[in-house]
Amino acid sequence: MVGITVDNRLRRLDLNLLVTLDALLSELNVTRAALRLHYSQPSVSVQLAKLRDIFDDPLLLPGPRGMRPTQRAEQLREPLREALDALERAVAPARPFDPLAAAHTWKLAATDYAESTIVLPALQGLRTSAPGSRLAVVEMAPPRFEKQAEQGDIDIAFHTTIEAPEGLRRRILFAERYVLIGRAGHPRLKRRPTLAQFCKLEHVIVSPDGGGFRGVTDEVLGEAGLSRRVTLSVPHFLFLIAAVAQTDLVAMAPYRLVRGNAALTIVEAPVSVRGYEMCMLWHERAHRDPAHQWLREHIVASVG
Repeated sequence: MVGITVDNRLRRLDLNLLVTLDALLSELNVTRAALRLHYSQPSVSVQLAKLRDIFDDPLLLPGPRGMRPTQRAEQLREPLREALDALERAVAPARPFDPLAAAHTWKLAATDYAESTIVLPALQGLRTSAPGSRLAVVEMAPPRFEKQAEQGDIDIAFHTTIEAPEGLRRRILFAERYVLIGRAGHPRLKRRPTLAQFCKLEHVIVSPDGGGFRGVTDEVLGEAGLSRRVTLSVPHFLFLIAAVAQTDLVAMAPYRLVRGNAALTIVEAPVSVRGYEMCMLWHERAHRDPAHQWLREHIVASVG
């Protein structure tokens, strides 16, 4: 039909007609095309008539050995096969993820605490299991990481459960608690200090926002009408550990971050400070991706 627009032609097509056309162009024979498609010969003939009407072209003409394609049909053959191949790939079931053959680049958003307690324990296993993949650890930006996950800029973020945004999927990785730390051989930490002794020690705290001299420990002490001497405020836990290891400063620190550190003395604090849960966060868009599922399970197994 002359004058049919591309849009109207597409509206009149359905996938079955395109599959039939592909079979006809391959077999150049209605009977063989019907056998290939598991259709009856009359059904294929009816579909061929619809295709001729839609494309305003005979498409297949009688020949000495079956049928021969028109010039229009020859023009359709390759793009049609490419389109159907792409569609088959698109609707095919997701292939199982093979980490040994993968060449992914994963992006994880983490603080220095999460880098040490989550990413680092998972790192060697990632290099062994998925040697062709790469890992980028990016700065944790809580106000932005929900949008970053939605846009695919990050794959996973690590954050405390209580502060995690509701719009992301989550999985709790572990519960963390606070302990009192000082340098190895610290004269005031040969045994657990009393509450009064604890308050007289010089403390260092992490202030993520920068420059703060109060934390959760101070809130607990304040409820009891007490206070401690906080003489150093730093932005990162790793600097806190270095400062404690090289001075007589002490700190309340997450246990997983300091356990096994021979440069430190670790004791139970005389004040009970509520700990927190660390969780893994990701967007719904990646939830069913086999590679993403594998990465999540690897991280869970690594921090167990």
